[in-house]
Amino acid sequence: MVGVVGTATAFGTGPGGRPHVEAHGGQVTVPVAGGRAVVDTATLAVRARADDGRTWQLSAPAAGGLGPAGKVSVHGGRATWRYAERGLTVTASAREGRLAVSVHSAGRSGSTLTWPVTGGDPATRDVQVPRGEGLSVPVADRWWNSARAGLAGSEAGMADGLTMPFWGTSLSGRHGASYIAETDIGTTLKFVSAAGRLHTETEHAFSAREGTADYRVTFALTDGSPVAAARDYRAWLTTHGGITTLREKIARNPDVGKLVGAFHAYTWGRSRTAEGVRRLRQLGIDRMWLGYDADGSPMDAEATHAAERSGYLVGPYDSWANAQDPGSADTSVSKWPAGVWPDACVHGPDGKPVTGFGGRGCYVSSEALRRAEPSRHLLADRTREMTANGADSYFLDVDAAGELFTDHTPAHPMTKARDRRNRLERMARLSGDRRLVLGSESAGSWANGVLSFSHGSGTPVTDRLWALERDRATWGGYTPAGAPGIYFKPVRLPADVAKAMYDPRYRVPLYQTVLHDSVISTERWELPWSKLPDQSRTRALLAMLYNVPLNLVLDQFELDRHGERIARLQKYFAPLHKAAATEPMTGFRWLTPDRRVQRTTFGDGVLTVTANFSAVTHDGLPGGCVTAAIRGGEARQLCPAGL
Repeated sequence: MVGVVGTATAFGTGPGGRPHVEAHGGQVTVPVAGGRAVVDTATLAVRARADDGRTWQLSAPAAGGLGPAGKVSVHGGRATWRYAERGLTVTASAREGRLAVSVHSAGRSGSTLTWPVTGGDPATRDVQVPRGEGLSVPVADRWWNSARAGLAGSEAGMADGLTMPFWGTSLSGRHGASYIAETDIGTTLKFVSAAGRLHTETEHAFSAREGTADYRVTFALTDGSPVAAARDYRAWLTTHGGITTLREKIARNPDVGKLVGAFHAYTWGRSRTAEGVRRLRQLGIDRMWLGYDADGSPMDAEATHAAERSGYLVGPYDSWANAQDPGSADTSVSKWPAGVWPDACVHGPDGKPVTGFGGRGCYVSSEALRRAEPSRHLLADRTREMTANGADSYFLDVDAAGELFTDHTPAHPMTKARDRRNRLERMARLSGDRRLVLGSESAGSWANGVLSFSHGSGTPVTDRLWALERDRATWGGYTPAGAPGIYFKPVRLPADVAKAMYDPRYRVPLYQTVLHDSVISTERWELPWSKLPDQSRTRALLAMLYNVPLNLVLDQFELDRHGERIARLQKYFAPLHKAAATEPMTGFRWLTPDRRVQRTTFGDGVLTVTANFSAVTHDGLPGGCVTAAIRGGEARQLCPAGL
């Protein structure tokens, strides 16, 4: 199958067993799995030549021009040439079945390169991008090319705007391509509509200060499956930094196993009490992750112990990313001991503090906290206080998602790469040294080794959602205290927002293909299952199809209205998750031309799930229903009712 990543010995080799790279007349030919890639040194345009004779464009020329290309030298399986006017040196080689290109800038810091430019070949049908869980977008679709879809004209940072630093394209005839930005920091993926077709432009900012003077991208040929690029990235990740599996995490900390089969819920009011825990058990819910906001009313020790006896996990919400004046802070997690505000704020190049999320306070420098920790124990003390009630889990907002910061403060300077290392180190202390079952927000693949769950990576958010959430009259605010409208008030999404986020024809499980057996992923916490009633059935079907939990919000009234329905969904989900949570997602495909009937497989056939998002029966499966078969067992069907 084209796209299976092999070893270098699968191709023609030169001296020393290296893949044979050739250069002729300004064309550098590199062997890759399934064919060859040909780089035009004059422009950096790249074409694919598949083994079956198919050719297509992998990248258009670099935007903005490069100047004359120098002579190509081939040595040790690598071809190298320079663009003297731009101060760029390019190296192309074959690595693990892929074309690997590195660009080194010796020019002034702050220069940029817009390349590769992908998806422009007329045969390209779809582009796949890991926005949240993942999208596969038809490049010629009029709606996706319009402003209403919110994609064309937008951009996403590879390190903090996407959940994983890759993208893919699909062509007709079982062909496609996978692109991995190995240098994710400093690299941005832009979505451009031209002549009614979408394509992507990748821009890299070279900076000696940030350590991004070397830019690395790989290209691979695939079979054109909507998840082929994710399969390629999983293979790459396995050999570059690795994937830490849930099995390994459970072996280190058996409490991680309590996530298997569990829905997730943020609790309010009496749902945070021991009585609330008992009510969940009375409904027949045998696994839950229960969280609570930092509103000054945490679950007490009695409730935590009741949850532990029930087989549940309990975790507080915390954030180490914001600091405010302790005298006027609007949340307890933004109050720090003396010296953090304002001394530990991130400062921009103008010397001013970087304003925090929502215009409140400042963003806290992870480097400032790292330097203070040995003597002041700010983070250790904070964690101890937050888990004094016996909590065995922890949700640390922002840390695994970005946004990464450059800190220009003389007392604690920091690059974005240093910021990420700091976050990884402190998350590792929570999950390793403290043995807490750790989760974070919209976790990037780079954080899979230090946490076990992610809230938000399941949601392909469009920017228009943020504007809607800021409209408190429509979305709801932070009152009443025991059931704030921001979580509990049902909202009808505008049609374009609903289509961009939840139309199953465009949703593809990229995150699950890469990380299903490593990180348990849910939707965002401010988008609990009952928040969006029009999407409730679709979201339930997606959860079962992808073998991921629903994220809920619970108070007494919510359990009165939806408790029995939640219990039925969890009862259906739990055995499926127990069978496959520690298995990789090994297959995804559309079963109908309209893409409304979809199938996933896990492991070597451990679990097969089919969901019908249409209104008509397909192969015996009614519209709006899902069927799942655990290997050796009977298929079980679920037809969730909408809210």
